[in-house]
Amino acid sequence: MKDISWSRFVAMLRKELLQMQRDRATVLMTVAVPLMQLFLFGFAINTNPRHLPTAFVSGDHSVYERAITSALVNTAYFDLRMYTSDEAADQALARGDVLFVLRIPPGFARAVDRGESPTILMQADATDSTAIAAAASALQGIVPGAINRDLPPEMRMAPETPSFRVIIHNRYNPEQITAFNIVPGLVGVVLTFSTLIATTLSITRERETGTMENLLAMPLRPVEVMLGKIVPYIGLGYIQVVLILVAAVTVFQVPLRGSVLLLLLALGLFIACNLAVGFTLSSLAATQMQAQQMAMASLLPSMLLSGFMFPFAGMPAWARTAGDLLPLTHVLRICRGIMLKGNGVAEIVPELWPMALFAVIVGIVAVRSYRQTLD
Repeated sequence: MKDISWSRFVAMLRKELLQMQRDRATVLMTVAVPLMQLFLFGFAINTNPRHLPTAFVSGDHSVYERAITSALVNTAYFDLRMYTSDEAADQALARGDVLFVLRIPPGFARAVDRGESPTILMQADATDSTAIAAAASALQGIVPGAINRDLPPEMRMAPETPSFRVIIHNRYNPEQITAFNIVPGLVGVVLTFSTLIATTLSITRERETGTMENLLAMPLRPVEVMLGKIVPYIGLGYIQVVLILVAAVTVFQVPLRGSVLLLLLALGLFIACNLAVGFTLSSLAATQMQAQQMAMASLLPSMLLSGFMFPFAGMPAWARTAGDLLPLTHVLRICRGIMLKGNGVAEIVPELWPMALFAVIVGIVAVRSYRQTLD
């Protein structure tokens, strides 16, 4: 303590405070990111999702059907959507528009009145087993007693005999293996980390190493600079994709039921989205540290709101709307759909066009934000 000079300490402290005043962007990021984490975790994250979209196909319109639908709605786990055919409901399940398909067979009421204990089939999209677990449990516990008050008197006197049975069929991941959900999602997450961070440092690195002057002296347009910096990382991204897919199939035994070529084309669009974001952040940042902070701040909403870490259906409406603006949300659905469901072009088009629009808009912003001067 004897060697410490308080005057030198105060001078150093004053210098750092002045530096913080000059670098207001870094200070703002340091304060804003924890607040964003707080609100995202506090309001958007829900591990027990409710009001899950459920396709309802009925072949028997009766008092029992109305009792069952009322019981499902009262659980608050199911948001029923009426479908007229099994084919339309199956397509909705494959696209991810619904998480459940409930079918009541023809002649259901007659079979109940005869004491035959008919079966109702509930199909569940098990690509995200966390999202459907609580709802499936509620279904088994509540629905069998839903029609008791509407049964004939003689059947109400025999509660040991169930009036009907509910069979839950987990589709696409019957054994509810966690790796089948996590590994396809990791394809998008790993690509986001690698391509976004690498590109974010590209322009700022040029400025800090002093090579930006040489780059500006060349007769290059902003779009040519952007493409020149992005294309090599597209190749690197595809190398990562191939390695991840090989590991997913050989090590984790994840099925690859759809077209590999279609998956690669969709991932190419996703890589372009991330690189455009990285180039924009790199153009806006003054230093590499600031660029890294911006990249991490943009990664956080993607991880939390895309449905990778927490069920997408469990988030409030405003969080789902924000999540639909993120490319990672759509690429997760594409990867899981192609790998686990065998989806084709028709099923993934609703996820492709938002990514394409995002790439175009952010690409325009990236070109306009590129500064052809050192100031």
